[in-house]
Amino acid sequence: MSSSQGHPPETWAPPGDRLPPLRCRRFSLDVAARTRIMGVLNVTPDSFSDGGRYLDPGRAAEHAHQMVEEGADLIDVGGESTRPGSLPVSTEEELRRILPTLRHLVDKLPVPISVDTTKADVAAAVLAEGVDVINDISGLGFDPRVASVVAEAGAGLILGHMRGTPRTMQQDPRYADLLVDVREHLRERILLAEAAGVHPEAIVVDPGIGFGKSVDHNLLLLKCLPELHGLKKPILVGPSRKSFIGRILDLPIEERTEGTAAAVAVAIWQGAHIVRVHDVRATVRVARMTQAIRGASGP
Repeated sequence: MSSSQGHPPETWAPPGDRLPPLRCRRFSLDVAARTRIMGVLNVTPDSFSDGGRYLDPGRAAEHAHQMVEEGADLIDVGGESTRPGSLPVSTEEELRRILPTLRHLVDKLPVPISVDTTKADVAAAVLAEGVDVINDISGLGFDPRVASVVAEAGAGLILGHMRGTPRTMQQDPRYADLLVDVREHLRERILLAEAAGVHPEAIVVDPGIGFGKSVDHNLLLLKCLPELHGLKKPILVGPSRKSFIGRILDLPIEERTEGTAAAVAVAIWQGAHIVRVHDVRATVRVARMTQAIRGASGP
């Protein structure tokens, strides 16, 4: 592949101790060589950014393949909106949205497939379809059974930090010490997951940008991301098009590309191992440039 498109070269490692490859069931993903790009595929009618665009399974699959062509290393499929103020949907409805698209993707994409869910029954159903990773934004907070379901399947697990629920999380979130709270919460979640049998090399942590955080909280998490390196797990950051960018730049969702790019660049510089984004093509370019600068050395 030429240097002008697709995956960046494997020449840069995030700061901190080199981590082992991430176990993703059918895949082993080297998260130490470079920051990996996770492409977002929402099959929901009401997600904050792309709700309603990919309800048709064929169109959703086409978009997933396009993101892989653009350089996505993982595809994250979501069937329930977690935008601020959103209400939960039933297990049956979430599966009705997700399963037709997954059947167009599993064994057809050359990258791991993740499903964004907080429900153990949904996780069990999609893992039975061959999904590789479960992305639990609640960090086992809504349904602790997710961990044992993931462990039984030998899949990967992303543990997020969240205060409250999507409906309540942005109602004046407060922390005595944000960085300590996030770090220690994730440490506890890791222990719970490992106690349930999830392999230590199958766990990713996510500080939860936009999930029960103020604008200043989100900025501080990006600035101080190295605080999480002591957890010895890959770090996922998902700033894409989120409201803190809109608040700072006074821009609607569809005009937050540059703000997202800036947040991604900082996250990569600070050691993010995975970034979750909607615009894969732009993010691949931002990642390559940031990693080239970060890895530069003198004569």
